[in-house]
Amino acid sequence: MAFNGTWKVDRSENYDKFMEKMGVNLVKRKLAAHDNLKLTITQEGNKFTVKESSTFRNIEVVFELGVTFNYNLADGTELSGTWSLEGNKLVGKFKRTDNGNELNTVREIIGDELVQTYVYEGVEAKRIFKKD
Repeated sequence: MAFNGTWKVDRSENYDKFMEKMGVNLVKRKLAAHDNLKLTITQEGNKFTVKESSTFRNIEVVFELGVTFNYNLADGTELSGTWSLEGNKLVGKFKRTDNGNELNTVREIIGDELVQTYVYEGVEAKRIFKKD
């Protein structure tokens, strides 16, 4: 339940390089750097609802731990995968549907921040959120 709440992006680390590796063009990368992303996370047992609101889109994603689902990134990249809870970390293991490459994500609470770490093709990036 530690993930519950509304989280607003505060800062990013290596996010531009990560997006470049993902194949996101320069214009979209520059816009994404200032997307004002806000996540509202609600956990009920094994079911999570994540409302994402940003400059680009507002969506709601509902998933259950360990159950495969499809998800589209803001740039349109399609993913398929699962989230699991490993200790105090939400661990996402996804594959791109266009090329089969893996995108791994970890969400964890560190202090009073939600840290989301992405790894794609050896490039790691972080987005750090503060409670809104």
